[in-house]
Amino acid sequence: MTVTLNLNAPLAESSTRRTLADISLSVAKCKKIVIVTGAGISCSCGIPDFRSSDGLYALVKEQFPDVVMKGRDLFDASLFRDQTSTSVFYTFISQLKRSIDSASPAPTHEFIKRLDNKHKLLRSYTQNIDGLEEKAGLLSSLSQETGSNMKGKSKLKADEVRNIQLHGDIRRVRCTICSVDLLCTEEFLCMFEKGTAPDCPECTLRSEARIARSARPLKIGSLRPAIVLYDEAHPMGDDIGKIQSQDMARKPDMLIVMGTSLKVHGLKKLVKEFAKAVHTSASSTTGSPRRVRKWQGKVVFVNKTPPGTEWSEVIDYHIMGDVDKWVEKVTEDWRRIRPSDWEIQPMLDEHGNFKSAKDKGRTLGRPTGKSKQKPGVENALPVDGIPFPSIITKSASNAPSPSKRRQSVSHYSDLDSSPRKRRDVAKTYNKANKCLLFVDATNSIPQTDEGLTMDPFGSPFKHPGRRPRTRTISASTEIDIKRPRANSGTLRKKPWVEAAARP
Repeated sequence: MTVTLNLNAPLAESSTRRTLADISLSVAKCKKIVIVTGAGISCSCGIPDFRSSDGLYALVKEQFPDVVMKGRDLFDASLFRDQTSTSVFYTFISQLKRSIDSASPAPTHEFIKRLDNKHKLLRSYTQNIDGLEEKAGLLSSLSQETGSNMKGKSKLKADEVRNIQLHGDIRRVRCTICSVDLLCTEEFLCMFEKGTAPDCPECTLRSEARIARSARPLKIGSLRPAIVLYDEAHPMGDDIGKIQSQDMARKPDMLIVMGTSLKVHGLKKLVKEFAKAVHTSASSTTGSPRRVRKWQGKVVFVNKTPPGTEWSEVIDYHIMGDVDKWVEKVTEDWRRIRPSDWEIQPMLDEHGNFKSAKDKGRTLGRPTGKSKQKPGVENALPVDGIPFPSIITKSASNAPSPSKRRQSVSHYSDLDSSPRKRRDVAKTYNKANKCLLFVDATNSIPQTDEGLTMDPFGSPFKHPGRRPRTRTISASTEIDIKRPRANSGTLRKKPWVEAAARP
Protein backbone atom coordinates (compact mmCIF):
# COMPACT_ATOMS: atom_id res chain seq x y z
CA MET A 1 0.00 0.00 0.00
CA THR A 2 1.39 3.38 -1.02
CA VAL A 3 1.93 5.88 1.81
CA THR A 4 1.54 9.53 0.74
CA LEU A 5 3.78 12.09 2.45
CA ASN A 6 3.22 15.79 1.93
CA LEU A 7 6.55 17.53 1.74
CA ASN A 8 4.93 20.88 2.56
CA ALA A 9 3.15 19.54 5.64
CA PRO A 10 3.53 21.58 8.87
CA LEU A 11 6.33 20.59 11.20
CA ALA A 12 3.80 19.59 13.86
CA GLU A 13 3.12 16.32 12.04
CA SER A 14 5.77 14.23 13.73
CA SER A 15 4.86 11.01 11.89
CA THR A 16 5.44 12.57 8.47
CA ARG A 17 8.67 14.16 9.61
CA ARG A 18 9.91 10.87 11.07
CA THR A 19 9.05 8.91 7.91
CA LEU A 20 10.83 11.44 5.71
CA ALA A 21 13.89 11.13 7.98
CA ASP A 22 13.79 7.33 7.59
CA ILE A 23 13.76 7.70 3.81
CA SER A 24 16.75 10.05 4.02
CA LEU A 25 18.52 7.46 6.17
CA SER A 26 17.83 4.83 3.51
CA VAL A 27 19.42 7.04 0.86
CA ALA A 28 22.46 7.52 3.09
CA LYS A 29 22.93 3.80 3.80
CA CYS A 30 21.97 2.10 0.55
CA LYS A 31 24.76 1.17 -1.86
CA LYS A 32 22.88 0.22 -5.04
CA ILE A 33 20.31 2.92 -5.79
CA VAL A 34 18.47 3.02 -9.12
CA ILE A 35 17.16 6.43 -10.24
CA VAL A 36 14.33 6.86 -12.79
CA THR A 37 13.58 10.44 -13.82
CA GLY A 38 11.21 12.31 -16.09
CA ALA A 39 10.72 15.81 -17.41
CA GLY A 40 9.64 17.11 -13.98
CA ILE A 41 13.22 17.35 -12.71
CA SER A 42 14.10 19.89 -15.45
CA CYS A 43 11.16 22.27 -14.91
CA SER A 44 13.24 24.44 -12.59
CA CYS A 45 15.75 24.87 -15.44
CA GLY A 46 13.16 26.57 -17.64
CA ILE A 47 12.34 23.48 -19.71
CA PRO A 48 8.60 22.62 -19.70
CA ASP A 49 7.34 19.11 -19.13
CA PHE A 50 4.86 17.34 -21.41
CA ARG A 51 1.50 16.79 -19.72
CA SER A 52 1.01 19.75 -17.39
CA SER A 53 -1.27 22.66 -18.25
CA ASP A 54 1.69 24.73 -19.43
CA GLY A 55 3.66 21.79 -20.82
CA LEU A 56 4.89 20.98 -24.32
CA TYR A 57 1.66 19.33 -25.49
CA ALA A 58 -0.37 22.44 -24.66
CA LEU A 59 2.29 24.66 -26.22
CA VAL A 60 2.28 22.69 -29.49
CA LYS A 61 -1.50 22.77 -29.75
CA GLU A 62 -1.48 26.52 -29.12
CA GLN A 63 1.20 27.30 -31.73
CA PHE A 64 -0.01 24.93 -34.46
CA PRO A 65 -3.77 24.48 -34.01
CA ASP A 66 -4.39 23.66 -37.68
CA VAL A 67 -1.70 20.98 -37.93
CA VAL A 68 -2.17 18.75 -34.89
CA MET A 69 -5.30 17.75 -33.04
CA LYS A 70 -3.41 16.85 -29.86
CA GLY A 71 0.03 17.81 -28.67
CA ARG A 72 1.02 14.17 -28.51
CA ASP A 73 0.58 13.87 -32.28
CA LEU A 74 3.69 15.97 -32.87
CA PHE A 75 5.79 13.33 -31.05
CA ASP A 76 4.41 10.33 -32.90
CA ALA A 77 6.43 8.47 -35.53
CA SER A 78 3.55 8.82 -38.04
CA LEU A 79 4.23 12.57 -38.43
CA PHE A 80 6.90 11.84 -41.06
CA ARG A 81 4.17 10.66 -43.44
CA ASP A 82 2.98 14.23 -43.98
CA GLN A 83 5.25 17.02 -45.21
CA THR A 84 3.43 19.73 -43.26
CA SER A 85 3.61 17.96 -39.91
CA THR A 86 7.26 17.10 -40.54
CA SER A 87 8.09 20.76 -41.19
CA VAL A 88 6.25 21.83 -38.04
CA PHE A 89 8.10 19.15 -36.04
CA TYR A 90 11.50 20.42 -37.21
CA THR A 91 10.60 24.03 -36.36
CA PHE A 92 9.34 23.16 -32.89
CA ILE A 93 12.32 20.95 -32.07
CA SER A 94 14.74 23.71 -33.10
CA GLN A 95 13.05 26.14 -30.70
CA LEU A 96 13.17 23.57 -27.91
CA LYS A 97 16.83 22.86 -28.65
CA ARG A 98 17.79 26.53 -28.25
CA SER A 99 16.02 26.78 -24.89
CA ILE A 100 17.81 23.62 -23.70
CA ASP A 101 21.23 24.95 -24.74
CA SER A 102 20.86 27.89 -22.37
CA ALA A 103 19.73 25.72 -19.41
CA SER A 104 21.91 24.57 -16.51
CA PRO A 105 21.58 21.45 -14.34
CA ALA A 106 19.07 21.60 -11.50
CA PRO A 107 19.74 20.53 -7.89
CA THR A 108 18.22 17.14 -8.72
CA HIS A 109 20.83 16.55 -11.44
CA GLU A 110 23.56 17.50 -8.98
CA PHE A 111 22.05 15.12 -6.42
CA ILE A 112 22.24 12.20 -8.86
CA LYS A 113 25.87 13.04 -9.61
CA ARG A 114 26.56 13.24 -5.87
CA LEU A 115 25.19 9.73 -5.40
CA ASP A 116 27.56 8.57 -8.12
CA ASN A 117 30.49 10.28 -6.43
CA LYS A 118 29.65 8.54 -3.16
CA HIS A 119 29.51 5.18 -5.02
CA LYS A 120 25.82 4.71 -4.19
CA LEU A 121 24.33 5.00 -7.68
CA LEU A 122 23.78 1.75 -9.54
CA ARG A 123 22.33 3.41 -12.65
CA SER A 124 20.22 6.38 -13.73
CA TYR A 125 17.43 5.95 -16.29
CA THR A 126 15.85 9.09 -17.72
CA GLN A 127 13.07 9.98 -20.15
CA ASN A 128 14.56 13.41 -20.70
CA ILE A 129 16.11 14.43 -24.00
CA ASP A 130 17.82 17.59 -22.71
CA GLY A 131 21.12 15.96 -21.73
CA LEU A 132 21.42 17.92 -18.47
CA GLU A 133 22.63 14.79 -16.68
CA GLU A 134 25.71 14.84 -18.86
CA LYS A 135 26.23 18.54 -18.11
CA ALA A 136 26.17 17.61 -14.42
CA GLY A 137 28.96 15.06 -15.03
CA LEU A 138 27.22 11.74 -15.68
CA LEU A 139 28.32 9.84 -18.77
CA SER A 140 25.18 9.25 -20.85
CA SER A 141 24.39 6.51 -23.33
CA LEU A 142 24.36 8.83 -26.37
CA SER A 143 27.40 10.93 -25.51
CA GLN A 144 30.49 10.99 -27.71
CA GLU A 145 32.62 9.27 -25.04
CA THR A 146 30.65 6.01 -25.16
CA GLY A 147 32.39 4.86 -28.34
CA SER A 148 29.67 5.33 -30.95
CA ASN A 149 30.94 4.76 -34.45
CA MET A 150 29.89 6.46 -37.65
CA LYS A 151 27.39 3.77 -38.61
CA GLY A 152 25.12 4.10 -35.59
CA LYS A 153 26.05 0.57 -34.42
CA SER A 154 27.66 1.56 -31.15
CA LYS A 155 27.59 -0.79 -28.18
CA LEU A 156 27.06 0.49 -24.68
CA LYS A 157 29.40 -0.69 -21.94
CA ALA A 158 27.73 -1.16 -18.59
CA ASP A 159 30.82 -0.18 -16.61
CA GLU A 160 31.14 3.16 -18.43
CA VAL A 161 27.61 4.50 -18.91
CA ARG A 162 26.03 5.96 -15.77
CA ASN A 163 22.91 7.49 -17.32
CA ILE A 164 20.63 5.71 -19.82
CA GLN A 165 18.67 8.03 -22.14
CA LEU A 166 15.51 6.08 -22.86
CA HIS A 167 14.10 8.62 -25.35
CA GLY A 168 17.26 9.82 -27.09
CA ASP A 169 19.12 13.13 -27.09
CA ILE A 170 17.96 16.33 -28.75
CA ARG A 171 21.54 17.56 -29.06
CA ARG A 172 22.31 14.93 -31.69
CA VAL A 173 20.98 14.10 -35.17
CA ARG A 174 20.67 10.79 -37.02
CA CYS A 175 20.50 9.92 -40.73
CA THR A 176 17.34 8.24 -41.95
CA ILE A 177 19.29 5.93 -44.31
CA CYS A 178 22.81 5.21 -43.04
CA SER A 179 21.92 5.84 -39.33
CA VAL A 180 25.03 7.94 -38.79
CA ASP A 181 24.98 9.75 -35.42
CA LEU A 182 26.29 13.33 -35.44
CA LEU A 183 26.30 16.37 -33.20
CA CYS A 184 23.60 18.92 -33.98
CA THR A 185 25.61 21.90 -35.17
CA GLU A 186 24.44 25.46 -35.74
CA GLU A 187 24.22 24.82 -39.47
CA PHE A 188 21.82 21.92 -38.98
CA LEU A 189 19.80 23.89 -36.42
CA CYS A 190 19.28 26.81 -38.80
CA MET A 191 17.87 24.48 -41.45
CA PHE A 192 15.55 22.88 -38.88
CA GLU A 193 14.22 26.33 -38.00
CA LYS A 194 13.18 26.79 -41.63
CA GLY A 195 11.30 23.50 -41.53
CA THR A 196 13.71 21.58 -43.78
CA ALA A 197 15.97 18.64 -43.03
CA PRO A 198 19.67 18.88 -43.96
CA ASP A 199 21.30 16.25 -46.15
CA CYS A 200 23.49 13.64 -44.51
CA PRO A 201 27.17 14.54 -45.04
CA GLU A 202 28.27 10.90 -44.87
CA CYS A 203 25.85 9.82 -47.59
CA THR A 204 26.97 12.78 -49.69
CA LEU A 205 30.65 11.88 -49.40
CA ARG A 206 30.06 8.25 -50.33
CA SER A 207 27.89 9.19 -53.29
CA GLU A 208 30.48 11.68 -54.60
CA ALA A 209 33.22 9.07 -54.24
CA ARG A 210 31.22 6.62 -56.34
CA ILE A 211 30.54 9.23 -59.01
CA ALA A 212 34.28 10.04 -59.17
CA ARG A 213 35.05 6.44 -60.12
CA SER A 214 32.16 6.34 -62.65
CA ALA A 215 29.88 4.25 -60.43
CA ARG A 216 26.19 4.59 -59.76
CA PRO A 217 25.42 7.31 -57.16
CA LEU A 218 23.83 6.40 -53.85
CA LYS A 219 20.66 7.79 -52.38
CA ILE A 220 21.35 10.59 -49.92
CA GLY A 221 19.49 10.48 -46.63
CA SER A 222 18.28 13.36 -44.50
CA LEU A 223 19.12 14.18 -40.89
CA ARG A 224 16.52 14.17 -38.13
CA PRO A 225 16.73 14.80 -34.37
CA ALA A 226 18.04 11.73 -32.55
CA ILE A 227 15.04 11.38 -30.25
CA VAL A 228 12.73 8.39 -29.90
CA LEU A 229 9.08 9.11 -30.79
CA TYR A 230 5.97 7.16 -29.92
CA ASP A 231 5.61 3.84 -31.77
CA GLU A 232 9.30 3.94 -32.65
CA ALA A 233 12.04 1.53 -31.63
CA HIS A 234 15.12 2.74 -29.82
CA PRO A 235 18.26 2.30 -31.97
CA MET A 236 20.11 0.99 -28.89
CA GLY A 237 17.22 -1.00 -27.46
CA ASP A 238 19.14 -4.29 -27.31
CA ASP A 239 22.07 -2.77 -25.40
CA ILE A 240 19.74 -0.99 -22.98
CA GLY A 241 17.89 -4.26 -22.34
CA LYS A 242 21.16 -6.03 -21.52
CA ILE A 243 22.22 -3.28 -19.12
CA GLN A 244 18.83 -3.39 -17.40
CA SER A 245 19.11 -7.15 -16.93
CA GLN A 246 22.60 -6.76 -15.47
CA ASP A 247 21.40 -4.09 -13.04
CA MET A 248 18.52 -6.23 -11.80
CA ALA A 249 20.88 -9.19 -11.32
CA ARG A 250 23.04 -7.01 -9.04
CA LYS A 251 20.10 -6.78 -6.57
CA PRO A 252 19.45 -3.03 -6.15
CA ASP A 253 18.45 -2.05 -2.63
CA MET A 254 16.47 1.14 -3.40
CA LEU A 255 14.46 2.66 -6.27
CA ILE A 256 13.73 6.39 -6.57
CA VAL A 257 11.32 7.61 -9.27
CA MET A 258 11.18 11.39 -9.72
CA GLY A 259 9.42 13.86 -12.00
CA THR A 260 7.39 11.50 -14.19
CA SER A 261 3.69 10.66 -14.47
CA LEU A 262 4.38 6.99 -15.35
CA LYS A 263 2.19 7.01 -18.47
CA VAL A 264 4.57 5.55 -21.05
CA HIS A 265 4.22 1.79 -21.40
CA GLY A 266 7.96 1.05 -21.68
CA LEU A 267 8.79 3.07 -18.59
CA LYS A 268 5.97 1.47 -16.59
CA LYS A 269 7.36 -1.96 -17.35
CA LEU A 270 10.90 -0.87 -16.38
CA VAL A 271 9.77 0.61 -13.04
CA LYS A 272 7.73 -2.47 -12.12
CA GLU A 273 10.63 -4.82 -12.85
CA PHE A 274 13.08 -2.76 -10.79
CA ALA A 275 10.57 -2.43 -7.94
CA LYS A 276 10.16 -6.20 -7.87
CA ALA A 277 13.95 -6.66 -7.79
CA VAL A 278 14.27 -4.17 -4.91
CA HIS A 279 11.56 -5.83 -2.83
CA THR A 280 12.99 -9.29 -3.54
CA SER A 281 16.53 -8.31 -2.54
CA ALA A 282 15.30 -6.88 0.78
CA SER A 283 13.33 -9.99 1.79
CA SER A 284 15.53 -12.71 0.30
CA THR A 285 17.17 -15.33 2.52
CA THR A 286 20.38 -17.24 1.97
CA GLY A 287 20.25 -20.59 3.76
CA SER A 288 19.24 -19.35 7.20
CA PRO A 289 16.86 -16.45 7.83
CA ARG A 290 18.64 -13.15 8.26
CA ARG A 291 17.55 -9.91 9.82
CA VAL A 292 15.95 -7.63 7.25
CA ARG A 293 17.35 -4.11 7.44
CA LYS A 294 14.58 -1.54 7.69
CA TRP A 295 16.34 0.93 5.43
CA GLN A 296 16.53 -1.51 2.52
CA GLY A 297 13.97 -2.34 -0.14
CA LYS A 298 12.15 1.00 -0.43
CA VAL A 299 10.48 2.24 -3.64
CA VAL A 300 10.02 6.01 -3.45
CA PHE A 301 7.99 8.11 -5.91
CA VAL A 302 8.56 11.90 -5.82
CA ASN A 303 6.10 13.95 -7.87
CA LYS A 304 3.51 16.68 -7.48
CA THR A 305 0.70 14.42 -8.74
CA PRO A 306 -0.11 11.05 -7.12
CA PRO A 307 0.36 7.77 -9.01
CA GLY A 308 -2.56 5.68 -10.29
CA THR A 309 -4.20 2.84 -8.46
CA GLU A 310 -2.17 0.26 -10.37
CA TRP A 311 0.91 1.36 -8.40
CA SER A 312 -0.51 0.70 -4.93
CA GLU A 313 1.41 -2.57 -4.57
CA VAL A 314 4.52 -1.33 -6.34
CA ILE A 315 5.34 2.08 -4.82
CA ASP A 316 5.93 2.20 -1.05
CA TYR A 317 6.08 5.98 -0.52
CA HIS A 318 4.73 8.89 -2.54
CA ILE A 319 6.34 12.18 -1.60
CA MET A 320 4.09 14.97 -2.85
CA GLY A 321 6.00 18.14 -3.54
CA ASP A 322 8.80 19.72 -5.52
CA VAL A 323 11.64 17.40 -6.50
CA ASP A 324 14.44 19.93 -5.91
CA LYS A 325 13.11 20.71 -2.45
CA TRP A 326 13.07 17.02 -1.52
CA VAL A 327 16.66 16.34 -2.64
CA GLU A 328 17.82 19.35 -0.65
CA LYS A 329 16.09 17.97 2.45
CA VAL A 330 17.65 14.53 1.88
CA THR A 331 21.09 16.10 1.57
CA GLU A 332 20.58 18.07 4.77
CA ASP A 333 19.43 14.99 6.71
CA TRP A 334 22.27 12.97 5.24
CA ARG A 335 24.85 15.45 6.51
CA ARG A 336 23.28 15.37 9.95
CA ILE A 337 22.82 11.59 10.23
CA ARG A 338 26.14 10.48 8.72
CA PRO A 339 28.62 13.37 8.88
CA SER A 340 31.52 11.00 8.17
CA ASP A 341 30.30 10.63 4.58
CA TRP A 342 30.94 14.32 4.00
CA GLU A 343 34.36 14.62 5.59
CA ILE A 344 37.04 15.83 3.20
CA GLN A 345 40.59 14.69 3.82
CA PRO A 346 43.15 17.47 3.29
CA MET A 347 46.10 16.69 1.06
CA LEU A 348 49.47 18.27 0.47
CA ASP A 349 50.34 19.52 -2.98
CA GLU A 350 53.81 19.63 -4.50
CA HIS A 351 54.53 22.98 -2.81
CA GLY A 352 53.64 21.72 0.67
CA ASN A 353 50.30 23.57 0.89
CA PHE A 354 47.08 21.92 2.04
CA LYS A 355 44.31 21.33 -0.47
CA SER A 356 40.97 19.57 -0.30
CA ALA A 357 40.59 16.16 -1.90
CA LYS A 358 37.64 16.05 -4.26
CA ASP A 359 35.16 13.20 -4.40
CA LYS A 360 36.59 10.31 -6.34
CA GLY A 361 33.53 9.68 -8.49
CA ARG A 362 33.31 8.39 -12.01
CA THR A 363 34.29 11.01 -14.52
CA LEU A 364 33.44 11.53 -18.14
CA GLY A 365 35.42 9.78 -20.83
CA ARG A 366 36.70 6.32 -21.40
CA PRO A 367 38.62 4.53 -18.65
CA THR A 368 42.30 4.57 -19.42
CA GLY A 369 42.83 0.95 -18.29
CA LYS A 370 46.39 0.05 -17.35
CA SER A 371 48.64 3.03 -17.01
CA LYS A 372 51.64 3.16 -19.24
CA GLN A 373 54.93 2.35 -17.57
CA LYS A 374 57.67 4.90 -17.62
CA PRO A 375 60.46 4.10 -20.06
CA GLY A 376 63.51 2.64 -18.44
CA VAL A 377 61.76 1.43 -15.30
CA GLU A 378 59.75 -1.67 -16.13
CA ASN A 379 61.67 -4.45 -17.90
CA ALA A 380 64.86 -2.45 -17.67
CA LEU A 381 67.76 -3.73 -19.77
CA PRO A 382 71.07 -4.76 -18.15
CA VAL A 383 73.30 -1.87 -17.15
CA ASP A 384 77.09 -1.79 -17.72
CA GLY A 385 77.09 -5.35 -18.97
CA ILE A 386 75.73 -6.80 -15.74
CA PRO A 387 73.06 -9.34 -16.63
CA PHE A 388 71.21 -8.85 -13.33
CA PRO A 389 71.35 -5.17 -12.34
CA SER A 390 70.43 -4.05 -8.89
CA ILE A 391 67.01 -2.69 -8.16
CA ILE A 392 66.09 0.57 -9.88
CA THR A 393 64.86 2.89 -7.19
CA LYS A 394 61.65 4.88 -7.68
CA SER A 395 61.43 8.61 -7.33
CA ALA A 396 60.69 10.06 -3.94
CA SER A 397 57.20 11.16 -4.99
CA ASN A 398 56.27 7.58 -5.89
CA ALA A 399 57.97 5.93 -2.91
CA PRO A 400 55.80 3.25 -1.27
CA SER A 401 54.50 3.55 2.22
CA PRO A 402 56.83 2.15 4.93
CA SER A 403 54.01 -0.11 6.11
CA LYS A 404 53.73 -1.79 2.73
CA ARG A 405 56.03 -4.39 1.32
CA ARG A 406 58.37 -2.96 -1.27
CA GLN A 407 57.59 -4.22 -4.75
CA SER A 408 60.06 -4.76 -7.51
CA VAL A 409 60.10 -2.35 -10.45
CA SER A 410 62.09 -4.63 -12.75
CA HIS A 411 61.90 -8.35 -13.22
CA TYR A 412 65.68 -8.34 -13.83
CA SER A 413 66.20 -7.34 -10.20
CA ASP A 414 67.81 -9.94 -7.96
CA LEU A 415 67.15 -8.17 -4.65
CA ASP A 416 63.35 -8.26 -4.70
CA SER A 417 63.03 -11.73 -6.16
CA SER A 418 62.25 -14.98 -4.41
CA PRO A 419 64.86 -16.65 -2.16
CA ARG A 420 65.39 -19.44 -4.66
CA LYS A 421 66.11 -16.97 -7.44
CA ARG A 422 68.56 -15.10 -5.22
CA ARG A 423 70.43 -18.36 -4.54
CA ASP A 424 70.57 -19.17 -8.25
CA VAL A 425 71.88 -15.70 -9.04
CA ALA A 426 74.54 -16.01 -6.35
CA LYS A 427 75.71 -19.33 -7.79
CA THR A 428 75.89 -17.78 -11.25
CA TYR A 429 78.09 -14.93 -9.99
CA ASN A 430 80.43 -17.38 -8.22
CA LYS A 431 80.89 -19.38 -11.38
CA ALA A 432 81.59 -16.23 -13.35
CA ASN A 433 84.25 -15.16 -10.87
CA LYS A 434 85.96 -18.55 -11.17
CA CYS A 435 86.11 -18.22 -14.95
CA LEU A 436 83.92 -21.28 -15.32
CA LEU A 437 81.09 -19.51 -17.14
CA PHE A 438 82.58 -16.90 -19.43
CA VAL A 439 85.95 -17.42 -21.15
CA ASP A 440 87.56 -15.78 -24.17
CA ALA A 441 87.13 -17.58 -27.45
CA THR A 442 90.25 -18.66 -29.32
CA ASN A 443 89.25 -16.57 -32.32
CA SER A 444 90.25 -13.37 -30.48
CA ILE A 445 93.71 -13.62 -28.84
CA PRO A 446 94.38 -10.75 -26.43
CA GLN A 447 97.80 -9.07 -26.46
CA THR A 448 99.85 -7.82 -23.53
CA ASP A 449 101.78 -4.55 -23.42
CA GLU A 450 105.00 -6.39 -24.33
CA GLY A 451 103.36 -7.98 -27.36
CA LEU A 452 103.03 -11.41 -25.78
CA THR A 453 99.98 -13.44 -26.60
CA MET A 454 97.71 -14.25 -23.67
CA ASP A 455 95.99 -17.58 -23.29
CA PRO A 456 92.39 -17.79 -22.10
CA PHE A 457 93.61 -18.04 -18.49
CA GLY A 458 95.73 -14.90 -18.53
CA SER A 459 99.29 -16.31 -18.71
CA PRO A 460 101.60 -15.41 -21.65
CA PHE A 461 102.93 -18.00 -24.08
CA LYS A 462 106.65 -18.56 -24.32
CA HIS A 463 106.66 -17.86 -28.06
CA PRO A 464 105.16 -14.40 -28.68
CA GLY A 465 103.06 -14.13 -31.77
CA ARG A 466 102.78 -17.87 -32.16
CA ARG A 467 99.25 -19.19 -32.30
CA PRO A 468 98.33 -22.13 -30.09
CA ARG A 469 97.12 -25.28 -31.66
CA THR A 470 93.33 -25.57 -31.42
CA ARG A 471 90.89 -28.39 -31.73
CA THR A 472 87.20 -28.20 -32.55
CA ILE A 473 85.24 -29.61 -29.66
CA SER A 474 81.57 -29.53 -28.81
CA ALA A 475 80.20 -27.31 -26.04
CA SER A 476 78.88 -30.30 -24.17
CA THR A 477 82.25 -32.10 -23.94
CA GLU A 478 84.27 -31.80 -20.75
CA ILE A 479 88.06 -32.01 -21.25
CA ASP A 480 91.15 -31.39 -19.18
CA ILE A 481 93.42 -28.54 -20.22
CA LYS A 482 96.84 -28.12 -18.61
CA ARG A 483 97.87 -24.53 -17.95
CA PRO A 484 101.44 -23.52 -18.87
CA ARG A 485 103.67 -23.83 -15.88
CA ALA A 486 103.99 -20.11 -15.25
CA ASN A 487 103.02 -20.66 -11.61
CA SER A 488 103.82 -23.98 -10.07
CA GLY A 489 101.02 -23.70 -7.55
CA THR A 490 98.28 -23.50 -10.17
CA LEU A 491 95.77 -26.32 -9.88
CA ARG A 492 94.11 -28.19 -12.73
CA LYS A 493 90.66 -26.87 -13.68
CA LYS A 494 87.85 -28.27 -15.78
CA PRO A 495 86.14 -25.39 -17.58
CA TRP A 496 83.55 -25.51 -20.32
CA VAL A 497 85.32 -24.33 -23.49
CA GLU A 498 83.83 -23.63 -26.87
CA ALA A 499 86.48 -23.18 -29.57
CA ALA A 500 85.96 -22.47 -33.23
CA ALA A 501 87.94 -24.15 -36.00
CA ARG A 502 90.53 -22.06 -37.77
CA PRO A 503 90.59 -22.10 -41.56
